[in-house]
Amino acid sequence: MISTNDFRNGTMFEMDGQLLSIVTVEHIKLARAGAVIKAKLRNVLTGSIFEQSFRSGDKYKTARIDRHDCTYLYSDGSHHYFMDSKTYDQVAVDEDMLTDVIPFLKEGSEAYLLRHDDRLIGVELPIIVELKVAQTDPGFKGDTVSGATKR
Repeated sequence: MISTNDFRNGTMFEMDGQLLSIVTVEHIKLARAGAVIKAKLRNVLTGSIFEQSFRSGDKYKTARIDRHDCTYLYSDGSHHYFMDSKTYDQVAVDEDMLTDVIPFLKEGSEAYLLRHDDRLIGVELPIIVELKVAQTDPGFKGDTVSGATKR
């Protein structure tokens, strides 16, 4: 069980039989009444986003999310393929489930397959991702926020 006081961005829980993820959360303390928690929630399975208000101290069922180590293999346009690191099974993931992580995927990179009740709900990347800067424009005079130091 998770209390509404413990809500953080990215927390997943179950409410009314739906798997929900918190997009944003705001704690509002009222003068005489109890605190109210306003959250923007995303239904993980359908992708719909809605706002909900909660009373402080309400409890909801914590969602059990299994994370499996995997390696990103390749993309064929509409699907992206990952290989489970333990079983070596290849899993095809629809591009719609990966909208947030597609810019950071490169072949051979590590990731985590997220499953809820043996159903694939998404892919999560490690906290640190190694990327290469392909091109940057040179700095021009007046392009700095503060004065540049001269030697």
